[in-house]
Amino acid sequence: MSDLQKKRGTASFSLYALSFVLLWEWLRPVQQLTETGHIGTFLGFVFMSLSLSFLGVWSVLASLAKMIYILYSIAKIHYQGQVFNLSWLGLFLEDAQANLGAVWNGQWAEMSNPFRTLLFFILIWLVTYLIDYWLLNRKRILLFFLMTVVFITVIDTFTAYKGDAAILRVVVAGFAILGLLAFYRLAEKERLPSGHLHARKWIIPLVVMIAGSTLIAWTAPKANPIWPDPVPFIQSMNDGSGTEQGGTAKRVGYGSNDSSLGGPFVGDDSLVFTAEVEERHYWKVETKDVYTGKGWVSTKGEHPSHLEFSGETPPPIMSFYGNQDEVLRSTVHNEVDYAHIQYPHGVRKIVTDEFYLYRLNRQTGKITSLKDFEPEAPASYTVEYEKPAFRVKDLQDSSVEDDDEYAHSIHNTYTQLPEDLPPAIRELALEVTDGLETWYEKAQAVEKYFRNNGFVYDQVDVAIPEEDEDYVAQFLFETKRGYCDNFSTSMAVMLRTLDIPARWVKGYTDGEYVETLESGTRVYEVTNNNAHSWVEVYFPEVGWVPFEPTQGFSNNVVFQTEENSEVPADTEETEEAAAPVPLQPEREELEPEAASAAGSQDGWRKSAKSFLANNWKTFFGMIVLLAGAAALAYWKRGKWLPFYYILLFKLRKKDEHFPAAYLALLAQLERYGLRRRPGQTLREYAWEVDQFFSSREMRRLTDCYEQFLYRGTLAEGTWQKSREAWEYMIKKAG
Repeated sequence: MSDLQKKRGTASFSLYALSFVLLWEWLRPVQQLTETGHIGTFLGFVFMSLSLSFLGVWSVLASLAKMIYILYSIAKIHYQGQVFNLSWLGLFLEDAQANLGAVWNGQWAEMSNPFRTLLFFILIWLVTYLIDYWLLNRKRILLFFLMTVVFITVIDTFTAYKGDAAILRVVVAGFAILGLLAFYRLAEKERLPSGHLHARKWIIPLVVMIAGSTLIAWTAPKANPIWPDPVPFIQSMNDGSGTEQGGTAKRVGYGSNDSSLGGPFVGDDSLVFTAEVEERHYWKVETKDVYTGKGWVSTKGEHPSHLEFSGETPPPIMSFYGNQDEVLRSTVHNEVDYAHIQYPHGVRKIVTDEFYLYRLNRQTGKITSLKDFEPEAPASYTVEYEKPAFRVKDLQDSSVEDDDEYAHSIHNTYTQLPEDLPPAIRELALEVTDGLETWYEKAQAVEKYFRNNGFVYDQVDVAIPEEDEDYVAQFLFETKRGYCDNFSTSMAVMLRTLDIPARWVKGYTDGEYVETLESGTRVYEVTNNNAHSWVEVYFPEVGWVPFEPTQGFSNNVVFQTEENSEVPADTEETEEAAAPVPLQPEREELEPEAASAAGSQDGWRKSAKSFLANNWKTFFGMIVLLAGAAALAYWKRGKWLPFYYILLFKLRKKDEHFPAAYLALLAQLERYGLRRRPGQTLREYAWEVDQFFSSREMRRLTDCYEQFLYRGTLAEGTWQKSREAWEYMIKKAG
């Protein structure tokens, strides 16, 4: 056991406290840049783990305490604090089992929040264990310190996180830890007597040096950067990238967490599924009913009500009322195993070649396919659905009857709004619908409001609301710039302020047309770029009616007038809005040489962009391969380093190179497993090595090295005479 393990005094406590500071710096940006909440709970776990290690608590008891803390935190965060009602534990175990199946199938987006919390706790547990190992056993923490510095600098460069103060705290804490560990290593090696005198002689100059250098670095004037900022160029490598307020862009596609909307996104044309359809339509995945001021969540949160059914029975989803004569079919060929079913509005049946069960989330309408009771997406399936066609007269005459309990339940659920919703949103909704009486007329007026009035469809320059700012209010009154989430959320919230039940729907548009088959069905490819959101409004005795407020999109819903003519819901010709092209600033006229240089730079930039766009998978694979090769080479360095040292010292013939060669041999012997014990003399160590290898060379080399240590010189020709013995020993240690 090392001195650091034996002595748990002030210096040891300082090491753990400073390590806590370094770990805290990893959690700070996680809270700001991601949707992770309850950072204080995770920070408490870090504190508890390091405290148990500092106190030397028996590992079994420490592990038990950590597991109790993790289960208590999960119950408090995700199960309404039912800590002592152990019924939540059964639900959590079932949830963990289902999530393990999703992880095994690579369905990362399907993981629930309780399971994500568990994984985060396990990650922190592993990191604190490594910190403890580095402090107590290795007494080296340089690698983790450098990783922390790189982490802070990278996120400060590429995200909205400001790391000025963080990098200062990291450098101070890191240098303090490195200094203390250097003292412990020196004390062990030199077998210094225990006591505070030697520690004070080391620590006081260390504190003065760190404080002084930090103060000078903080107050000294800084020169302007010499090199140009690489971030704009890196961002220019991606056509869909963009920032807002210093933020970063998300990648477009389906995701289950919509609690924090806003910000730019990067386009992604990865194929999700191919559809064979008789008529174009949107593909629904799920709906959300609770608007939080920042995004959407579901009423039941982590514990929704589920209903299972087979493909032979109609999905228990209420879309709209009325007997529709026209039943259509669409076939889906999945390319991504999301395990959820995307379906048209009015779905009646799901048909597959193999037997599947289906689990309906009754709050969100999300259908998960199950194979052998595990989530798995069918390779292909066919959905039968009623073609939505709504009579305008029915929509205008729709109203909530006093005895209609279901309509009242829908009304109460889908008119929810945050208590702190800015009143200006309702005032705007009243202004837009002034003079209109029916829900249908008001819904149409709000839908059309976004077609003009200065609103712009944009995927790049899209703001994220501040902590005290409402997502809808920011879009309506400040930016008026955004994509489908901004438009659809704003329409749903405005209707709710008018006491009209509306819900937020997410899924995919109809996709990109590919071809028409001989049967007359048309083939569409649906990619991540087709991920979309829209609005459904509930009309009593009619059902849920889709509306499309986003500029440039049309959901192909038909409204029938009294003359029995069909009127599309949206007459705009554009099927999908394209991101606006940023305006380029006018360039001043350049001299021929400068113009040539600029042209070559633009050509190089375009070539680099084209190369990355077309070969990014190969490029990424090469990086992974090189990283793996480097890791393997480092892991097996004990095998090839002897030959490297032999080659390195091959041409070095002067005696002054002998000490470096001897020290390299000592390092290689330690890698081989022959470690020199603390306090052991070189002569004793050489005797053990020679006994192990049944040789005499190590003692001969050590005699020469001790002559150098005590006399400061070497006899002429020492290295030439010792080279053969040195090569023999270093090959033995290979």
